[in-house]
Amino acid sequence: MRIANLSGRLVLVVDGRAVDVEQASDGRFAADPQAVYDRWDEFRKWASVARLPQGSSFDPVDLGAPAPAPRQVIAAGLNYRDHAAESGFALPDTMPPVFTKFATSIAGPVTEVVLPPGGHTDWEIELVAVIGIRAHHVSADTAWNHVAGLTVGQDISERITQLEGPAPQFSLGKSFPGFAPTGPWLVTPDAFEDRDDLELRCTVNGEEMQKGRTSDLIFSVPQLIARLSTVLPLLPGDVVFTGTPAGVGLGRDPQRWLAPGDELVSTIEGIGELRQRFVAGP
Repeated sequence: MRIANLSGRLVLVVDGRAVDVEQASDGRFAADPQAVYDRWDEFRKWASVARLPQGSSFDPVDLGAPAPAPRQVIAAGLNYRDHAAESGFALPDTMPPVFTKFATSIAGPVTEVVLPPGGHTDWEIELVAVIGIRAHHVSADTAWNHVAGLTVGQDISERITQLEGPAPQFSLGKSFPGFAPTGPWLVTPDAFEDRDDLELRCTVNGEEMQKGRTSDLIFSVPQLIARLSTVLPLLPGDVVFTGTPAGVGLGRDPQRWLAPGDELVSTIEGIGELRQRFVAGP
């Protein structure tokens, strides 16, 4: 099953066409895309048996983030061995470094992003999990039961803001407007042949920058959710960025940063792609 946010309304994407959920359910479920996660189990059961009308065609430009207003956005760092190595850090053992991307940075899959002036803006493709059922003190064996679905994410990062000062400011450096695009839709875990082994790929102006597989995560999606849930409850609709593979601009020699006019395309197998174009700031 694929669900999406089309012009601010919750839709099911069936055979590439959009079915409006509020209309198809006769008002049982609201049009608000974020609200569905609080009733995720009920919604999933309804969608599995509902007789849906024929959907409408749509433009991907009109898609928003599948979870546009989460209560918590949680991001894991150094969760791929090759990225930890290129960043010069030791591998995490019990928990990856965790930070937040503030919710105002969330954007849809096809966007224009304003570059901070004088910055070093970098790319980080990531698999993103959205929580469907509250998870607190859950085991890795049961953690997938708490995931509504998976989507594509970019943890766009402004490295000067992130690393300057007496202590790193990870959350600020990663939370400029538009720095957390997600989409194009949410794909439920049962729709994948192997939900633990998906290819990620990121290009800048057509040149491949990152390529990896989620099977290389140090802490897999269920392991990450289980470990996070020992500290805090993960709530329905929360967004979890799971980490990025090697190939970011910071780790290159010479280092490389996004510039006005660049197009960043981020793809994950079985889900789809994000497309960001960058413009100069004021």
